[in-house]
Amino acid sequence: MTKAKDAPIKLEFSNKYDREHSQYYYEKHQQGLEPRLSHWRDVQIARKALKIAGEPQMVLDLPCGAGRFWPVLAENSTRTIIGADNSADMVAVAMENCPKDIADRVTAFQTSAFAIDMEDCAVDSIFSMRLMHHIGQSEHRLEMLKEFHRVTKDTVILSLWVDGNFKARKRIKSEERHPRGVNQNRFVIPVNQIEQEFAATGFDVVKHLDFIPYYAMWRVYVLRKN
Repeated sequence: MTKAKDAPIKLEFSNKYDREHSQYYYEKHQQGLEPRLSHWRDVQIARKALKIAGEPQMVLDLPCGAGRFWPVLAENSTRTIIGADNSADMVAVAMENCPKDIADRVTAFQTSAFAIDMEDCAVDSIFSMRLMHHIGQSEHRLEMLKEFHRVTKDTVILSLWVDGNFKARKRIKSEERHPRGVNQNRFVIPVNQIEQEFAATGFDVVKHLDFIPYYAMWRVYVLRKN
């Protein structure tokens, strides 16, 4: 593997993912009805996105978190899964809890999404869930997207919060009344703006999938290098 850049951008929120928080992150999607329903919908959308992307054979899951998407990625029996995360503790927790029946198909390592330690065109697809909504500055999103463009041969699947729905309008009004200032680490990104950023970094939008259309902020995009 070849490191792309020597000094990647480091987001402030990423400092919290120590060993204890990583273990909590693994457990939280398994506890309570709402987290389980949310995870079920995430998995449903992930399956659709992978199919739209052409069932890529080598997938980089970045950030892989605690590996909660590895079972759905492994549903394609010929797929190779590479997990990566900015937090070494998160990678360790993911590997420790990896289902035994897919463990031989998963490799994982620590790296930044802004400077991925992989060669150009190293994977068929990058699968990036629940990262982009943490990136409020356009220049930072552009840098990450350029790095994704370098490392993928073909597609990128990513999720983020977008405007144009009930939850986004509610959140924007709340932020206007109670500005979060420097403590804000989750952002609603206007659809027009993010799609312009995709185009600027060499991606075409193949399709988007909404968590709950017109209600929820979550949207998954399937992108292809142009």
